[in-house]
Amino acid sequence: MVKNTNTVIPDTSKKRKVVGIALRVLTLVVCLVVLLYAGLAWYIHTHKKETLAMITSSLNENISGSITIGAMETTFLRGFPSVSLRLTDVVVRDSLFDSHKHTLLKAGYLDVAVNAFALLRGTVEIKKITIANAAADIFTDANGYTNTSVFRNKKKTPAGEDANDGGLPELRKLELDKVSLTANNVKTGKLYNFEVHSLFATIDYKNNGWQADISLGALAKSMAFNTARGSFIKDQEIDGRFDITYNDSRGALDFKKMPLIIGGDKFTVGATLYTGNSSKFEISIENPDILWKDAANLLSPNITQKLMMFDIKQPISVACGIKGDFNDKGDPLIEVAAGIKKNTLITPGGTVDGCSFNGSFTNRYNKQGEISDENSAITLTDFRGSYNGVPFTLGKAMILNLDKPIATGDFASSFIIEKLKNFVDDDLLTFSKGTAVAKLNFKADVVNFKLAKPFVEGSITVKDADITYVPRKLRFNNISVALNFTKDDLNISRIVLKTDKSIVNMNGHVGNFLNLYYSDPEKIVLEWQIYSPKLYLEEYISFLQTRKETQKKIQQNKKGNFTDDMSLLFEKSSVDMKLKVDNVYYKKFHATNATANVLLTEQGNIVLKNAGLHHEGGQLSINGSVYTGGSTKYNLLADVKSVNVSRFLDSFENFGMQSLTGRQLKGIFSATADVSGILTEEGNLLPKSINGNVTFTLKKARLINFEPIVSVGKFAFPFRDVKNIEFDNLKGHFDIKGEKITVAPMQINSSLINMDVEGTYSFGRGTKMFISVPLRNPERDKHIKDEKELAKRRNRGIVVHLIAEDEADGKVKIKLGKKY
Repeated sequence: MVKNTNTVIPDTSKKRKVVGIALRVLTLVVCLVVLLYAGLAWYIHTHKKETLAMITSSLNENISGSITIGAMETTFLRGFPSVSLRLTDVVVRDSLFDSHKHTLLKAGYLDVAVNAFALLRGTVEIKKITIANAAADIFTDANGYTNTSVFRNKKKTPAGEDANDGGLPELRKLELDKVSLTANNVKTGKLYNFEVHSLFATIDYKNNGWQADISLGALAKSMAFNTARGSFIKDQEIDGRFDITYNDSRGALDFKKMPLIIGGDKFTVGATLYTGNSSKFEISIENPDILWKDAANLLSPNITQKLMMFDIKQPISVACGIKGDFNDKGDPLIEVAAGIKKNTLITPGGTVDGCSFNGSFTNRYNKQGEISDENSAITLTDFRGSYNGVPFTLGKAMILNLDKPIATGDFASSFIIEKLKNFVDDDLLTFSKGTAVAKLNFKADVVNFKLAKPFVEGSITVKDADITYVPRKLRFNNISVALNFTKDDLNISRIVLKTDKSIVNMNGHVGNFLNLYYSDPEKIVLEWQIYSPKLYLEEYISFLQTRKETQKKIQQNKKGNFTDDMSLLFEKSSVDMKLKVDNVYYKKFHATNATANVLLTEQGNIVLKNAGLHHEGGQLSINGSVYTGGSTKYNLLADVKSVNVSRFLDSFENFGMQSLTGRQLKGIFSATADVSGILTEEGNLLPKSINGNVTFTLKKARLINFEPIVSVGKFAFPFRDVKNIEFDNLKGHFDIKGEKITVAPMQINSSLINMDVEGTYSFGRGTKMFISVPLRNPERDKHIKDEKELAKRRNRGIVVHLIAEDEADGKVKIKLGKKY
């Protein structure tokens, strides 16, 4: 193989020479720079007084006040190639400090990195400032004067001149270490105070402004937009970064949305702050996962206090917008939106499980109104949850005017009746089956964030329910009810009450219901229209008893005040019933076509008006009252017309009589009675308790096997029928007092004998009846029709005078004797 003899070999020696020369030049330049820097540093160090005086003079030229610097030291290597100066005991005050006593800045030390070469030219270019152990106090008095007036407006740069000439020098970097920042505006009632642990800022100047990147760690001591309301995020730690852009044409500081830790929770925060002639601001805060109480604690006390009356167990999503003006008095506009999904809501009125809703808050509900608690509103939409096991929805609910809160909304629920046991004590009402559907619009005052005195419109429908009213031991089966609430009234329709024997259909009305319910329940009158095909009164006899107190009266209420409210309503309200009953049954009593007005008073009394019914071929008209306080007492005015006396006595258990019963007396009976007495808890007439008077007539009557007559007649009239005596048009008047009946003088004209009777008959002891018996046989005069002639003949012949009187053994004995 032939070698290429034309190959060029590089001249490495020349390259080495070039590199060597370059290194020597570079070394020379570095040495010159170092020497120049060292010389400059030496100059500054040896001319500290002159340099400090130049810096102080340069700064004071551009302020309306004073800047004083206690001392200055140079730190050569920090900030190279700039020269770092440490200024200690720096104080910045405006010209009116002596009147308001607020120092704008007082710093333990400031490290200032300045352009070394600019210093040689006699100008100050600050590249970085570090402020440590300092307090900045921006103060605005009641007249609007602020101590930031210490800074004069930057002079406009004439055409052709350097933009950095004149005015305050541009700042490239800023660092704060343990600095207290306060902005106190007395005129607008605003106070901002932050303890800055550390702040690092780099500033990049643009043609139309500047951009800053800031990292911050601080404690928010106060962020009060209205000192009367208190501070937002008070005593909360803040940690995060800010990306801020300033635009000259807009005069606005724009804070890009960035993560920010506030009080241990991670938020996304953005803002816009306007400068110059405008002092408006807008702040947005978002957190998709924060606890209710943690969020509430970040707000001002006037809002926190109200929100802390509630709690939501699991984290929620929150977005908050704040808009205002630093120079305006009062609160900024605050708008909050929250999302809650399948959470647990705890309220002063109870716990709502499985709740989901969207919520919002604004302190300017009426856009034309001012920002205030009075114009604030909390809005809930698409609310779903379960309260004490009862599911419900709220399409939209609002709480308006947080100063005097009013709640409005629409409520809907469908549930089984048994769930009501969680609301009502089981010694008041018990529920065993049935369903209910409620659709209501409501408006209510809010007291301690509990609904108070709600006014509702809408309906509640109950179907196939079994309910027991425990204090009266009254059970109803298969109840159907429709309640319709209008603006003022309550209408109750389609009620069907079924007990073991009775069926009752009811429609009711209560005028001005809700107003009276909360203010004067004793004035409530429930008007009922009642119809029953069959009514067994013994099933309702518990209403004649004194109401038993529920255990709620002596135990702490575990289920809120609903039981108290219902119990009070039942006991305080009055009921006005208009009844129509086809068949009425009470023990042996049976009547048809009954009508009546019945009033149940707040005292538990029953007033019966214009009651009429058909009984045993005749009619009864009754007015009366039953009083249930203590023992059950009654007062009765009755008009009886043409009833079968035998069945009538039997129906009323012979009114307590033992010797004269429906088995002995037959005929057509009419009477008027005004009597009173006592009923047992079983609804029976208490023997010997009757008081009053009775006037009666008895037509076509017969007295069968009446023992007092039989015992006398078998001796006195052995040949007459004493066991079956016929009467014609018997009339009498009785005064009843307990066990004794006073019989007014009464003529008895019968087929057996004629008698004149008066005296006292007793169901116990004390019978003393005076009886005059003409021995003339009435059969001899039965053909005489003239009443005057019959009266003359009645007492012809022998007249026997008898006394019927009980003796020591309690038996009634008949003996001869007159009244006088």
